[in-house]
Amino acid sequence: MSGNQPGVHASRTAPHGGPELVLDIERVLHVSARQAIRAAFRFTPESPLAVSAEFLIEGGPRVLWRIGRDLLHQGLYSMSGLGDVQMWPSNLEERATAWLQLTSGDMAALFELPVAPLAQWLEYTYELVPAGHELAGVDWDVATADLFPAREAQSD
Repeated sequence: MSGNQPGVHASRTAPHGGPELVLDIERVLHVSARQAIRAAFRFTPESPLAVSAEFLIEGGPRVLWRIGRDLLHQGLYSMSGLGDVQMWPSNLEERATAWLQLTSGDMAALFELPVAPLAQWLEYTYELVPAGHELAGVDWDVATADLFPAREAQSD
């Protein structure tokens, strides 16, 4: 990250009870221009398929994205994602940083993230909810109740 690697700002348990990781990252504006950004990654065990990523620009708006946890994890080591969210390591040999590209409509943003703290944090989320067990606690009757409206008894 352009010589300035602020890295981890804080790692803690968020008010909702899940782990939170706050990183100082950079948004790539141009080949020679970057913008410091604070990114807060939050994981909620009750909704384990996605991670909330809030991007905070000093003096600017907060932007919230929901990104697949598996996409983030895979993107640390190889190309991951299609469409609006893509992630890949910046250098396959060193793997010190990864690129995260977010696209919405005709807008796109490219961020450089430090791999080590994000990888460690993601591993912790997999300890809380292991891969393949994300849907184990879903009550499918409740989740699908609105999909199939109850039929009223027909009278003859």
